[in-house]
Amino acid sequence: MTERALCVHAHFYQPLREDPFTGMIPPEAGATPYPNWNERIQAECYRPNAELGNFERISFNIGPTLFAWMQKFDRESCRLIVAQDQANLHRYGVGNAMAQSYHHTILPLATRQDKETQIIWGIADFIHRFGRRPQGLWLPETAVDLETLEVLVEQGIEFTILAPWQADSPSLDPTQPYRVNLPGGRNITVFFYHQELSSGVSFNPELTSNADSFAQLEVSSRFSPEKLQKGEPQLLMIATDGELYGHHQHFRDRFLAHLVNGASKQAGYTTSYPAAWLKKYPPSRTMSIKERTSWSCHHGVDRWMGECGCTPGDGRWKAYLRQGLNHLAAAIDTLYVKQTLLLKIHPWKIQNAYVQVLLGNVTLAELAGEITGRQWEPEELAHLHLLLEGQRHRQQMFMSCGWFFEDFSRIEPRNNVAYAAQAVNLIRMATGVDLAAQAVADLRYVVSQKTGIRGDIVFMSYLHRAEAEESTALSSPATG
Repeated sequence: MTERALCVHAHFYQPLREDPFTGMIPPEAGATPYPNWNERIQAECYRPNAELGNFERISFNIGPTLFAWMQKFDRESCRLIVAQDQANLHRYGVGNAMAQSYHHTILPLATRQDKETQIIWGIADFIHRFGRRPQGLWLPETAVDLETLEVLVEQGIEFTILAPWQADSPSLDPTQPYRVNLPGGRNITVFFYHQELSSGVSFNPELTSNADSFAQLEVSSRFSPEKLQKGEPQLLMIATDGELYGHHQHFRDRFLAHLVNGASKQAGYTTSYPAAWLKKYPPSRTMSIKERTSWSCHHGVDRWMGECGCTPGDGRWKAYLRQGLNHLAAAIDTLYVKQTLLLKIHPWKIQNAYVQVLLGNVTLAELAGEITGRQWEPEELAHLHLLLEGQRHRQQMFMSCGWFFEDFSRIEPRNNVAYAAQAVNLIRMATGVDLAAQAVADLRYVVSQKTGIRGDIVFMSYLHRAEAEESTALSSPATG
């Protein structure tokens, strides 16, 4: 009998909640009875799904910054998740976990270099956590353009997942993967998830109250009768936020467990995941994509750069925030390149490799020595460390959640400004050049409709705090 299969992909991600100065998550009142949202979602979603074995039966990705927090807070859940990917690797020769670019940056809005850094860091984090190279990579918000796909292929990624409206065709068949051709004769495989099934699971809780009826009535009816008659294999993909299963919708972790462990088989089809499917059924057709599109904004990527019907109110603050941070990033990069070249080290090679220091795989001295072939003096390493930490915070100031919601008064955009302030402070310490005046001039146009708070005021409050932290550190007696 010709194979019919269901693939559930769960995208697990939370915004980086740590205070940029302390590295700790401050108390979040809305997360009661837990101290913060990470701990609440861990208890309601990540841990139950790991204990139920759901990670073994689905396709999934976990944001690197989230997984880093989980590794500190609940190592056992992380062990279970990795073990479930490893079980598939041993059983089928390919794992079911996918990587994700590092900071959940909207990659079509990023520079080519930022695309490379984000993807390289995401792949390195995946290798560190899962002990193998990833075949697939989840693009934040599935936001895509051809340049992003080119970088994926350059870094050895074989496939990704997109929304059906990101295909440049009115006759998309969502039961099969497609090959997307790229410049230079290269290509990448894309799986397009099923729109109605994915939306139903995400936004209609009644639809997922019973896994047996869902498997029989909703999924079975979506397979193509014509392809069944022709004996052609079919894969239907449901893609949602992973937090849906137990956090956004209670008990859906158990719905998922029964769907992938019993209900699907009883309904007459198997379960699979992209890497395993491609081993048996490589793409036979090509598809073009619509560039600068995403899964959560039907206006392309407007949600993360200006006014957009996806969020209510005046979205001009988003455009000013995007323009201001782009301006600041360019100025930081100019200083960074100049200083690293003075240190006689390639600026982007060391930046892309710096993730190995963040992961604890090497020391900065070892990394710099390996790249340059010489031993570094302590003063040089201290200088380089400031530059690279400035670049790390500069990367963080582009996290997508800073633009996702409707108003600047929320914590997410203010956190992005906090990372910008820390980047400015670190670059000033490294170079003696103060970019604060430029940032203030740009961010004064970022205004909250609800509270009237301005971006420049938020920036300066965080900058003063960064300078105070620096003064405290410098005045403290040296230890060790």
